[in-house]
Amino acid sequence: MKLTIPDYIQAIDPYVPGKPLEELERESGITDSIKLASNENPLGPSPMALAAIQRCLSTLHRYPDGAAHHLTGKIARFNGVSAANVVVGNGSDDIIALLVRALVRPGSRVIVPRPSFLMYAITAAAAGAVVDAVPLDPSLAMDLDAMARCVTADTRLIFLCNPNNPTGTVVTRSDFDRFMDQLPDTVVVVVDEAYIEFARHSDCLKTGGPQDVIRPQVTLRTFSKAYGLAGLRVGYGIMPAALAEVLNRVRQPFNVSAVAQAAAAAALDDQAFVRRTIALVHRELEVLYSGLGRLGLNYFKTEANFFLIEVGMPAQTLFDDLLRQGVIVRSMKAYGFPTCIRINVGLEAENRRFLQALETVLTGTGRSS
Repeated sequence: MKLTIPDYIQAIDPYVPGKPLEELERESGITDSIKLASNENPLGPSPMALAAIQRCLSTLHRYPDGAAHHLTGKIARFNGVSAANVVVGNGSDDIIALLVRALVRPGSRVIVPRPSFLMYAITAAAAGAVVDAVPLDPSLAMDLDAMARCVTADTRLIFLCNPNNPTGTVVTRSDFDRFMDQLPDTVVVVVDEAYIEFARHSDCLKTGGPQDVIRPQVTLRTFSKAYGLAGLRVGYGIMPAALAEVLNRVRQPFNVSAVAQAAAAAALDDQAFVRRTIALVHRELEVLYSGLGRLGLNYFKTEANFFLIEVGMPAQTLFDDLLRQGVIVRSMKAYGFPTCIRINVGLEAENRRFLQALETVLTGTGRSS
């Protein structure tokens, strides 16, 4: 084929997701492994969501509701906004792509923190934007002042991840309001709150309420983490109605499946399940912190359901060694932390097994030659 591919597409390093458990087991010849690599819910999906999926299976020959009226209404009521402020997507990644498609042109500038969720920069670069990646500050928090200084007349979008992936740090409400006051109203600020349910910081920013839909601001949320529906790919954005109307012009007409809509609506009602998930994560974080302290390893406390561990060796090597122990973690080399791994909180037995496998590897009895 004689394809003409723009240079800005050729220059993109593709996003490399964590491999499915089954594929890693097949490749490595291991069984009974545990996966702590993708920030998934250790309790699985909401039971109410599973029941809703079962109820809708007999209608899978019908197209889904293209406007997701029922789910959109539930989300709006849950957040105290109008349905006109909500756009539902095939995961929050879908909303990111819609925002870029609607607002960015080749040569536009998009500001992202570095490191953070890689799809902000990838999606912007795919549209021909200039990506201004602003390093985190020494505490690994997003440097809002530096991001504000990067704004030019060509800046269209700023992405913030709160809590940030992969560092688990948060933005406070006071710092955010001061940041917003510095920006022109031609810039849309996107606050990705994929992990907001897990945050415990007393002044952690939480957006998406009525006060946040009257300025150029978008809140992203997902059902993949606390709600346990990562496999269904459903998320949403809360934004000014005028911007939501633009995104609805450019989105696919059936971008969220009927199964995903039914499951997400039921999961939103199952707040008891969300509370159980949060309690487990908070309890087991302390167990993991204590275990890592006994091993003499440095780690970074988090406001999310994952955290970084400094392992003092190439992260990919440790990944491979742990894999041989049947434990799957995430190397942070691609995020600029070549000697760090990231793990998410698992069940009690999974966390205990991780600590045991890590000790085995670090003491040399489980290391590759």
